[in-house]
Amino acid sequence: MPTLDPKELIKKVRRIQIQTRHTVNDLFAGQYHSTFKGRGMEFEEVREYMPGDDIRTTHWHATARSGRPYIKKFTEERELTVMLLVDVSASNLFGTQSQLKRDLATEIAAVLAFSAIRNNDRIGLILFSDQIEKVIPAQKGTQHVLRIIRELLTFEPTGKKSSLIPALDYLNHICPRRVTTFLLSDFYFDDTPESMLKTTARRHDLISVQLGDRCETALPAAGLITWQDAETGACSLIDTSSPHVRNALLLQQTERTKTLETLHRRNGIDLIQLYTDEPYEKAFRTFFANRAHRR
Repeated sequence: MPTLDPKELIKKVRRIQIQTRHTVNDLFAGQYHSTFKGRGMEFEEVREYMPGDDIRTTHWHATARSGRPYIKKFTEERELTVMLLVDVSASNLFGTQSQLKRDLATEIAAVLAFSAIRNNDRIGLILFSDQIEKVIPAQKGTQHVLRIIRELLTFEPTGKKSSLIPALDYLNHICPRRVTTFLLSDFYFDDTPESMLKTTARRHDLISVQLGDRCETALPAAGLITWQDAETGACSLIDTSSPHVRNALLLQQTERTKTLETLHRRNGIDLIQLYTDEPYEKAFRTFFANRAHRR
């Protein structure tokens, strides 16, 4: 990331604050509250089932032992903790449209952070590559959100490669209680650890946000180009004028997307897919609507 002088940084932070205000106030405010209200639940006791209780809270072991239905009773936490896990590996410094994938991640993170504090929730940030790069503990307040935005705009990671394992492992260690977690990444991992994703989704309310650029799927016919892997530095000479080459890339990326969607569906994890050249509001409306339908 290019180094910004203080005046330019202040302008950029302010611009993001203004750009996201409409989305937070008009689109996210009510939907965020209704979607995540009551998602933070603390266990209180096991008691016998009463008419009207949610059968999804059945305590199967107690029910089996006693021969009568028992449920787990929870109390709603008035305030939630929201954690943003943001992938800052080198592959996110790519974009052929109006912005880089990391720029999109910054704006999405800003919208979610402002929505959280508007709802009186705490918001924290974990930046990761193939290691934990930066952690900002969850707090409240506008100044805290502005600090998060500044870090997203200026932070330069030590690592270029990416791995989900350190990020999820760290989250599960520092957050013993259930938190709402947004994982922002392009998901260019050598292997996605399904067992760890599954464990994390059981402990926390995990929502994945996949960031993409159209040229990662559909290359323009631009003749011979040198294709460099941003994370490994490996270079390949590719003839983009060949329909065979372009179709092979399309097939590869389509299969990758299907695999990612299947993995999330199999483990009951929400997946929001965004692109650098498309407004993100529609995708989040769909997410909120699906969540409301399941409640």
